[in-house]
Amino acid sequence: MQFISGKWKCVLLYHLIFEGAYRYSELQRFVPGITKRMLSLQLKELEIDGLIQRNVLREKPIAVSYSITDYGQTLAPVIEALYHWGNSFNTQQSKSQVH
Repeated sequence: MQFISGKWKCVLLYHLIFEGAYRYSELQRFVPGITKRMLSLQLKELEIDGLIQRNVLREKPIAVSYSITDYGQTLAPVIEALYHWGNSFNTQQSKSQVH
């Protein structure tokens, strides 16, 4: 649980696992409420834990992208289950607010 704890880690992992590599700025768009500092911190922790890898792209200006590691890919069933649970919860909440 310590690897995926944190407000934004599951969201970041979801995108990297199921959609592929993304640049820093693209990841920031997926989580509109996250600050640059918090995004950097969450990505650094995921990298230290071996779940994602940071790739420096040889472009001008230099850009960075992040991708899932083989070890991080093993979390796919867990992240997918959390995604489905969250959707189910949101659906139930929507129905209860209508009534």
